[in-house]
Amino acid sequence: MKVSQIIEALSLKVLAGESFLDREVCSGYCCDLLSRVMARGEKGMVWITVQTHMNIVAVATLIEMACIIIPEGIEVERKVLDKAEEEGVIILSSDLTAFELAGKLYQMGIVPVKVR
Repeated sequence: MKVSQIIEALSLKVLAGESFLDREVCSGYCCDLLSRVMARGEKGMVWITVQTHMNIVAVATLIEMACIIIPEGIEVERKVLDKAEEEGVIILSSDLTAFELAGKLYQMGIVPVKVR
């Protein structure tokens, strides 16, 4: 499934990375602890997090994530979005909670990351 299909199905707002919406999503993960995301993350995953600081861009780049979804309409600072654009990181926004997003993604066929 492509990021663009998830955006359409869940009515997500694109905050950064609009040029890269054809990326394939392979799995999903919901976590706010960056060290755990780095340890468990997979290339091509969608990451749901309430974190909005600059380090989310670094983690997404390191893991080569498909995208980041920020739940609950949480605002992301312009400097973070600018850095995401520069690094080719897709950041999306939703008014849904992380729990609701994870459930909907699972129903759409997005599998959890593999536990290692």
